[in-house]
Amino acid sequence: MSDYLISKIGVVIIGRNEGERLIRCLESLPAQLHQGVTVIYVDSGSTDGSCEAASERRIEVVELDMSIPFTASRARNVGFERLRQKVPQVEYVQFIDGDCELVEGWITAAVDTFEREPDVVAVCGWTRERFPERTMYNRINEVNWHQFPKGTILNFAGNVMIRAEAFAEVGGYDNAVIAAEDDELSIRLRQAGGKLLRIEKECTIHDVDMHTVFQWWQRAKRTGHAYAQVSYLHSAPPERKFVREIRGIWLWGVILPISALALVPLTYGLSLIALVRYPLTTLRIFYKTRRQGFSWKHSLAWGLSCTMLVFPGVIGASKFHLDRLFHRQHEIIEHKGPEMPVTHANQPIRIQNNG
Repeated sequence: MSDYLISKIGVVIIGRNEGERLIRCLESLPAQLHQGVTVIYVDSGSTDGSCEAASERRIEVVELDMSIPFTASRARNVGFERLRQKVPQVEYVQFIDGDCELVEGWITAAVDTFEREPDVVAVCGWTRERFPERTMYNRINEVNWHQFPKGTILNFAGNVMIRAEAFAEVGGYDNAVIAAEDDELSIRLRQAGGKLLRIEKECTIHDVDMHTVFQWWQRAKRTGHAYAQVSYLHSAPPERKFVREIRGIWLWGVILPISALALVPLTYGLSLIALVRYPLTTLRIFYKTRRQGFSWKHSLAWGLSCTMLVFPGVIGASKFHLDRLFHRQHEIIEHKGPEMPVTHANQPIRIQNNG
């Protein structure tokens, strides 16, 4: 990549207690980024030495004000503002989550796409899990990454390169949106006339590092909150964002099971037949996923997750509406556990066992 193009790029990384994942993220940055590109790491109250790990690698650290409930949205916005202060002429900003690694060649591919297509305001690629076979929850995420289309798209995820001017014009991320903030920003970028593109190129490797059903439950609860919050903001036509999803959560997570149980005395238990819907849905998704080429373990994990998500999803959606009703500030729903302090560069990092 030419020095001219390098001078147009900035990178914003966000993280909170990512431990070894952050080390891999920082070390995945191409060498030229340290020669001509400004990299900002925004930390949201880590206690594992993440800030020191970034500083050791000569990356500027911005510590988020934790007196205000943090969100990924606010962290990215703060990183973007600091980047623009340091490099007012920056044109393309690569956002990276601290639990992801940048794939070699991605930066060049994304910038080349922008240079060729001036109407494109955001470019993303494919993501995969680093350790998909390690746990069933990792398998769920691996399948999830392959559900997104390529070409012109309606929304992107957290690892994306965005035109700085377009990002600034729409006001960046909505600080109040605690999840699916990328979907919400995607809507406003498109409404402003921008085009979003997913190219046939791997951009990041993700490490969800999920080991317990509680972590899955929290993540699913956050999904329900995301559906409720973003649909509340963008349910009007033509977007109708997450309207179908939130209706499904209420129908399959509340109305059907409660109705089936309530009608037991009147139907002599026959109403419980309605609950067969859940294993049938799991089987349907299982076979569909198998046809996509995934193993039976991946397919079963994905089928169970999609079917059972409605129950924690109801709790997350309810939380959003209750917080809104009582004028409470929305706070992030965390699923990750704290990491042990990061050791000196290149030394092994041991993760605390909270079991």
